[in-house]
Amino acid sequence: MTTFLIVVIVSALIFDYINGFHDAANSIATVVSTKVLTPFQAVLWAAVFNFAAFFIFKDHGVANTVSKTVKETVISGNEGMLVIFAGLIAAIFWNLLTWWFGIPSSSSHTLIGGFAGAGIAAGGFAAVNNDVVLRTASFIILAPLVGMLMAFIISLWFLFSFRKDILPRLISVLFVAGIVFFLLSTIKTNRADIAGMKVDAKDNIVLLKDVSNKSSAQKMGFKKNDTLLTINNQPVTSKKDIDEAFKNAGATNSDFAFSVLRKGDTVSKTTPYITAYQSRVGQVVFFGENFKWFLLAFILLVMAVFTFWLNTLNAHKSNVWFKRLQLVSSAAFSIGHGGNDAQKVMGIITAALIAGGQITSFEQMPNWVPLACYAAIGLGTMSGGWKIVKTMGTRITKVTPFEGVAAETAGAVTLFVTEALKIPVSTTHTITGAIMGVGATKRLSAVRWGVTINLLWAWILTIPVSALLAAGVYYVSKLFF
Repeated sequence: MTTFLIVVIVSALIFDYINGFHDAANSIATVVSTKVLTPFQAVLWAAVFNFAAFFIFKDHGVANTVSKTVKETVISGNEGMLVIFAGLIAAIFWNLLTWWFGIPSSSSHTLIGGFAGAGIAAGGFAAVNNDVVLRTASFIILAPLVGMLMAFIISLWFLFSFRKDILPRLISVLFVAGIVFFLLSTIKTNRADIAGMKVDAKDNIVLLKDVSNKSSAQKMGFKKNDTLLTINNQPVTSKKDIDEAFKNAGATNSDFAFSVLRKGDTVSKTTPYITAYQSRVGQVVFFGENFKWFLLAFILLVMAVFTFWLNTLNAHKSNVWFKRLQLVSSAAFSIGHGGNDAQKVMGIITAALIAGGQITSFEQMPNWVPLACYAAIGLGTMSGGWKIVKTMGTRITKVTPFEGVAAETAGAVTLFVTEALKIPVSTTHTITGAIMGVGATKRLSAVRWGVTINLLWAWILTIPVSALLAAGVYYVSKLFF
């Protein structure tokens, strides 16, 4: 690696660390303000689950989205690394500034704003992928609104469960049924999916639109944009054909042969069926895209089961149980925070590696990149961000354990869903909206709207200010490179 590339990578990890302590408040503000955990216990708890996201989010869709903020034609060679470096310096500066003043701004938006601003300085507005920037910017409004709505619904559900009749329990049964239905309609069981293939089958032509990095499919020799022709000399016309072939190869523990059309040439290969787990249950449950939904479903089922006996508890006992549930909900939100925010830096580092000529595509991202990013954000979270904790935990609205559970659960659901949609949203915006949502269930005046309006201004300014800062850093840096 060149010295400049190492500098860029180190700068990205420094930003990731700052992101951790800047956004620590997102994960721990409610659990600290309700005195469920001490500040030290809270940051340690959040940091552990920030890093745990490394084992859960494997498709890295958010990272891929962030890496495409600026077009590949602009981020190549030293010029491309300079663009990335300028964006990182601007993002670091804005994060430290907002942290100093206790403003919970978005680390995600400052990173994307900085990256885009430096890209515009280098190649004009045409250098930026407008789709990525517009989708990210739209969630300045959508993320807090979704978090607010989810928290409002969950809070009302909990409040309704205190009623001493059968109706709340029937609603909880319906909620459980909804979770089961969601799992059945979402979980992927086809062996082609589990192997890491994104298959497009039309008119008896099977195209591999994507093959995940380090996936079983990649290890077996399949590549992105392959057109699959045959398996064991049998024509492949649908994804079901791939599933059957993998099933037979796995059952007999034998090799299979396949042929693909790759860049105009027919390529044939013989390989054993490779899978991370031998048992069918292990393959389905621990497949990355499935496991996160099983995890989220488990957390929601815990909440649903709890509501079955909530109306039998007095105020003191229910408060004790909500404090225990806050450990679950804060852990879930920390997982979502790690899975969403660490991926953004993964995207930046991967873009730098492509610009530096170390790899040629996002699919070749080395294993050390996600490991380093999740470790950096976890260490940053352990450092805490106490000024922002005060804003998030007390200044927006008074938070009780009941409201903490509702806000964190709503935030976790929002982050898990947006990660699946590959949208780099702000965890700050999400949890702030969720806290406002639980406050609004008491009465609208329970939310200090003046504080939230000031936060909104900071959110709106983050992307343009970061972009301007990055452009300035780029032009100054050009004098020395």
